Amino acid sequence: MSGAGPVVIDADRDRPGAFTVLMDGTPQSYVDLDDPTNLVFEYVRRIGHVVDLVRPEGEPITAVHLGGGGLTLPRYVAATRPGSRQQVIEADRSLIEAVRARLPLPKREQIKVRCADAAAAATVLPPGVQGNVDLLVLDVFAGARTPAALTTAEFFGSLVPLLAPSATVALNIADGAPLAFARSVTATVASVFGDTAIAAEPAVLKGRRFGNLVLIAGAVPDGLARRLAGDPFPGTLVDGAGVTRFAAGAKPFTSMNAQESPAPPRGVFG
Repeated sequence: MSGAGPVVIDADRDRPGAFTVLMDGTPQSYVDLDDPTNLVFEYVRRIGHVVDLVRPEGEPITAVHLGGGGLTLPRYVAATRPGSRQQVIEADRSLIEAVRARLPLPKREQIKVRCADAAAAATVLPPGVQGNVDLLVLDVFAGARTPAALTTAEFFGSLVPLLAPSATVALNIADGAPLAFARSVTATVASVFGDTAIAAEPAVLKGRRFGNLVLIAGAVPDGLARRLAGDPFPGTLVDGAGVTRFAAGAKPFTSMNAQESPAPPRGVFG
């Protein structure tokens, strides 16, 4: 995630070498410098399962991350898939500088962090990335809300030329009942990237509580449902006809009707 507000990096009193990155009081990332495979946030663990399955185990990939936060997922990719090439786009320079100073990236890793607006990703990334991205992760928040400009068919369409054949896209959003925002984003993502699945806690999918939903589009990895079900924080994978039902009647977002994600209830991410 990224955000708009003061950057605070709190040490985990129970785990030396681990930190929580907060922006404007909202937890954005958990980083374990001693064990980058220690993914604490539930939605990050779900994207971690996607990372594990997107290509054969240990095989290097080319990944692009829109939204940097504490660079938790780039560190995870580097630890589990040595030799991977990664590009990160993060708009908040103060966040980039704070993370670099307090939570430096492992040396010799091929992780390039660029300070830029995610909406301009297609024009900011180097030509060599075009058509070669195996995994595209979108986790961009302003405070605790996804900006409207990053929910549209036009924006998602601008990212298509970056993708390699059989690429996977993972998008983190947050919503609560009646899940109108999530349904419209799902309809938009499916219209641009094709096959789409949703990974989330059952209570979130049923609108019983506000929380994160991870949309996986393009090449949805085999075995993901089993990984989610077996996680310490069990999640459900909705795919196929289930996604069609979930998004039924939802109008895809365009530049004409886009909206930011709803504000979370007070304290839900605290």
